[in-house]
Amino acid sequence: MPAPQREQRSLFGEILDWMLAPLLLLWPISVALTWLVAQGIANRPYDRELGELARTVARRVSVEAGGSLPAMVRVKIPEAAAEILRSDDTDQVFYQVLGLRGEFVAGDRDLPVPDEERAAPGELRFRDDVVLSDPVRIAYMWLADPNAPAGAVPLVQVAQTLDKRSRLATEIFRGVILPQFVILPVAVLLVWLALARGLSPLNALQRRIRERESHDLSPIEERDAPDEVAPLVRSINDLLSRLDVSIGAQKHFLADAAHQLKTPLAGLRMQAELAQREIDDGGDAQSVKRSLQQIARSTQRAAHMVNQLLAMARAEDKEQAHRRQEMSLPRLAVETVRDFVPRALDKRIDLGYEGPDAHSAGPSVRILGQPVLVRELMRNLVDNALQYTPSGGAVTVRVVADPFGQVVVLQVEDTGPGIPESERELVFQAFYRALGTNVDGSGLGLAIVREIAQQHGAVVALEDAHPRSTPPGTRFTVRFPLAQPPAPTPAA
Repeated sequence: MPAPQREQRSLFGEILDWMLAPLLLLWPISVALTWLVAQGIANRPYDRELGELARTVARRVSVEAGGSLPAMVRVKIPEAAAEILRSDDTDQVFYQVLGLRGEFVAGDRDLPVPDEERAAPGELRFRDDVVLSDPVRIAYMWLADPNAPAGAVPLVQVAQTLDKRSRLATEIFRGVILPQFVILPVAVLLVWLALARGLSPLNALQRRIRERESHDLSPIEERDAPDEVAPLVRSINDLLSRLDVSIGAQKHFLADAAHQLKTPLAGLRMQAELAQREIDDGGDAQSVKRSLQQIARSTQRAAHMVNQLLAMARAEDKEQAHRRQEMSLPRLAVETVRDFVPRALDKRIDLGYEGPDAHSAGPSVRILGQPVLVRELMRNLVDNALQYTPSGGAVTVRVVADPFGQVVVLQVEDTGPGIPESERELVFQAFYRALGTNVDGSGLGLAIVREIAQQHGAVVALEDAHPRSTPPGTRFTVRFPLAQPPAPTPAA
């Protein structure tokens, strides 16, 4: 089942999403923080007022010692002062005074006692609590009095409900948040405009590329592209350069192939017309037979050229080269030699094989590759050797295992005229033939050999087979990497 294709998205949309997502995520956090800050700001003035009330009540509390009688806490709050204490029109205010032993002395009994360790006398503290189901803010302090027994101090508490605080916090919150409802859409609009302006060079670059002709492979001007896109433009220019070279090579290859095919096809046409003229003129059978033989040879050369072109196409097929399997190099070499024995006998050439047995070859001569391509490599080397080796010569195909266990070596050597050092690199080019030879051929065999070797990570070398002899002959050496290099032996 084919994997579902990922939906294509625009770069503009991706950047806009990544910029707006944090903005929209931070906005509710900002709202929550604003509410907390507004509550803190609203609490400060009312806490100061509530603390002053607590100190006012504390100044009205005293401890009286009665000789033999235990000390008593007295609260002297005039009735008018008590009325002022409770005169708040919005919030309810409660106060409470507890004695030396925590007993109720004055005020409201509903105020809860703080459940914490006693603070230093005279230290004003605040806490939030609930009185009669209403949340309140409480200011409280323990009093210090010289008449009080050791360890016994009275407690004064003043509480206030939170209506005014909530109203002030709400007003502060609204004053801060309402402008944000205007600022947020403006910020989104500005982000959108900034992105559109920032990506305009990319749009201009896209238009220039779209407006190009299909045959225009010239480099894209990098100066008009932003710095962030310059590496991409350089990569595209590198690709265009390689495409230009590849297309140029293909055009050159097609032109050479057309030129090479034109010769046998022209010979076919000429011999066919000659045979037809001989028949029309009542010529003898021998003349017609010679024309037909020449037609057969021209057809053979054309077929050989077409086969070589197909072999070159297979060698350049990257997908086929990647479909590899493990194979025995001696077995392929023996099969290739066997296929060329009849041709070697016709030319009276001694064709032989040297190396491990094809059926008992071990892992030291096994390679990983595409059997069809490796067989084609061997066939082209042997075919090239048979073409250039004179009658009575010898061609040897050899497989040698590497003593270091890293490669497998294939050698094809002959007793032909050899190849001068100045031409040893040129012979691997398509349609090139060594100078001074009259051998029929397509000029593609060695180009196919090098292409297949490169596809398999192998290295091709060319040298004289017998440097001190005349003729020196030629030896082609191909080093294939082993299919599975042996693991190193652990030290004892």
